Amino acid sequence: MKMMKTLRHKITNHSTVFHRTLDIFNEALSFIMNVIDKEFDDMDTFQVKTIVPAVEKLIHITKSNPQPKYKEFDSHFFKFPSYFRRSAIASAFGKVKSYRSNLKNWEKEKEMALLEGKTFKKKPPRLQLEHKEFPVFYQGNMFEKTSEKTARIKVFHRNDWVWIDIQFKPQDQYKRGVWNWKENNPKLVKVGKKFFLHISYESKVKVNDTKIQDQKICAVDLGIHNSAVCSVMNAKGTVLARKFIHQPIEKDQLYTITNKLRKAQSVSGTITAPNFWRRINGLQMHIVHHTSHEIVTFAKEHRCDVIVFEYLDQMKVPKGFWGAKKLRFKLRYWRKKGIQNKVEEMAHYLGMRMSKVNARNTSALAFDGSGKVKRNHKKDLATFRTGKVYHADLSATYNIGARYFIRGIQKSISEKKWLALQAKVPELSKRTEQTLSSFISLNDALETLKVS
Repeated sequence: MKMMKTLRHKITNHSTVFHRTLDIFNEALSFIMNVIDKEFDDMDTFQVKTIVPAVEKLIHITKSNPQPKYKEFDSHFFKFPSYFRRSAIASAFGKVKSYRSNLKNWEKEKEMALLEGKTFKKKPPRLQLEHKEFPVFYQGNMFEKTSEKTARIKVFHRNDWVWIDIQFKPQDQYKRGVWNWKENNPKLVKVGKKFFLHISYESKVKVNDTKIQDQKICAVDLGIHNSAVCSVMNAKGTVLARKFIHQPIEKDQLYTITNKLRKAQSVSGTITAPNFWRRINGLQMHIVHHTSHEIVTFAKEHRCDVIVFEYLDQMKVPKGFWGAKKLRFKLRYWRKKGIQNKVEEMAHYLGMRMSKVNARNTSALAFDGSGKVKRNHKKDLATFRTGKVYHADLSATYNIGARYFIRGIQKSISEKKWLALQAKVPELSKRTEQTLSSFISLNDALETLKVS
């Protein structure tokens, strides 16, 4: 698997000299987008490799092409670097192609509405020519690294394209895990009033291909009170380790800020409240990163092959949720999605896989197969029908791990054999009713078939 990681280096000795370079690049991008939209009707026949020379023939003067159709490009963008020109053409091609695709979809949608006799008021998409794109500086031609902290970069300064020396903050490549990765061309990015060099690194990581019967997994349930509850499980259904991840201080601060935000909005109406949202997003990001690191570290310590999550459906706010309660529900959903995305990225770096299972009834059903549980939402406890009291999220992790293994076993055997196993373990027929008890019964049935 091909993996990418980007490190950000802050430029410390310049803050205003790059503005003109970005402006010229985006002006050239707008010019080229207009040319592509006018000249190329059938864009499906083109790819990036073929569109670049075709557009250059229309805009760039050369010895073999002395009279291009849009010769004003070279006069407006005098000495414009060839690498910038080709990068702008590739970017413009993607943007125009996306616009054409959206326009076709709009036309089809309009046609269908008119055929059904409906009124169609949706506005057509428009080609946006003004963008704030950041250019890539190709090594050797636009960028030369002179040391770990200094480099030379070619920019537009004092009405000419010249080389200037820059200083930037280095990154610890060993700590970031990219010391032996391939370094790609940097991108100049503006964040606020500061400029950064974003340098991407790429490497090929071999993801494990352990057989299902030899796998060890880390099943994760993303809860409400606990950010995550993890259980390590093997293919026999044995739970080897457990872990609870919680950030009580950060969540208390988050709930306090959301209450203040809703009170402010109830007094002043719908306001943007950037100070509130800056603090909310900061706490959200901290919880996501801390939880993700704890999950991956826990899985790595126990040498897990796969990290298993529940599949999160699209966000639907339940009825009766309003005000701060509704906001906290949305924040919780966004946080869970962020944790899954971050864990997937980190796990792949370590060669671990990630999988998702059906989330229906993982918390509602007892792991011992006794049926529905009675939840105590204030304490995260669940009372089984047998009278046993257990942690609801921990029970859910057992069911999540069990569903992963059941699905893996089903894929590895024939349909005839699976039907025979279903006859012995009926709850296997419905995926939303599978629990750890079902998985243990499945293992027993498999052993019986092997003996017979």
